[in-house]
Parts: sequence; structure tokens; C-alpha cells
Amino acid sequence: MPLAVHRLLPSLIGERRLLNIDDIPFRRIVRWLRTGAEVDRPTEVTAQWSDDPEETKAEFPCSDPGAPVLGPEAVAALGGGLAAAGTLLPVHTGEAKDMYVLLLVEQVVDCLDQRRSSRPRKRNGEIKQAVFHPEAVPADLAAFRIPEFRGAVFWNDWAARRLLELLGDDLEDRLCWSEDRSRRPHPDPWAF
Repeated sequence: MPLAVHRLLPSLIGERRLLNIDDIPFRRIVRWLRTGAEVDRPTEVTAQWSDDPEETKAEFPCSDPGAPVLGPEAVAALGGGLAAAGTLLPVHTGEAKDMYVLLLVEQVVDCLDQRRSSRPRKRNGEIKQAVFHPEAVPADLAAFRIPEFRGAVFWNDWAARRLLELLGDDLEDRLCWSEDRSRRPHPDPWAF
């Protein structure tokens, strides 16, 4: 099966409650993503649900590219692929029954073909069009990061497909790259 790499985010269609990570833990996550320093590593995450309590809580409720939050069904669907990619930190929402976790992706893999990819943006390292070295893509991991764009999580095809099967229209899948040239990457996978 050809390799492919994706960006995942909550769908903009449908009526689902989204989660906003509180400011201080969010800044700590961003700092750790950039530096990798143990002193910056978050140990807990607090977050707040969007306003409408009548809406169903999303299973993939956070749109930040470096801070994927998953509900219990998504965690069960991906199993050990998540644990191999990083650490699962509990997300405290103030609601005792919530079982959401943040996947702190620790695996930074040098697999980008810099010559064929677009140049990283100076502001945040964002790469609009990424091309990967197929032999270096960590296909066994659900998710990984790259040195050139540490603030973003890339998802392998098998993980994206499992989550899409589970969540359907509640998840937006943006193809970043594929070995299969008939699949067209999203023109700007990190934009809103």
C-alpha cells in the first residue's frame, strides 16, 4: 500500500463541541514542540469546551496542528500506534466523566525531502507543500513530527483512515503527501 501523510483537524461542518486548551498549558506545549527541552515539557493540560452544551462533544476536538486531543474511542481505534508516537496526557476539562487525552508527539523524524518541498515559513516553520522520502517515513507510528516544522503533527495514512472510519464527517482529513501520484495533496493543508 502506498505511503501517505495527512493533517487531521475537527470538521468545520456539523454541530460538535470543540475544546480550547487553556492559555498557559498551550504556551508550554508550543514551547516544548519548538525546543524539546525537558524543562518545557507539559505534564498536564487544562482546557474548556466551546459554549453550547447541547452539542455533542467531538472525538477529535482540537484544531491546533501540534496539540491533537483525542476522545476514548479514537484512542482505542489507534491503540499502540499512539503510545509509540508519544505520551498521552490527560486533559482536565472540569467535567469528571471526560476521558480526553492530548497526544504529545515525541517522535521527530528526519524524513522531509527538503529539495522538493516548499521552503518553511520563517514565522513558524510551516511547510505548505511537503514531499517525503518514502524510505524514511515512520510508517509504524500513528503520528510524527519533522525537524523543519516541529510545531505540527503529521499522521500516517493508516491512522488517518482508522479515524475517518470512526469519525466520518466529524474529522477533516487533508492529504499532505502520497507516494501514489494519482492522489492530489491539499493545496494548503495548514491553513484555515
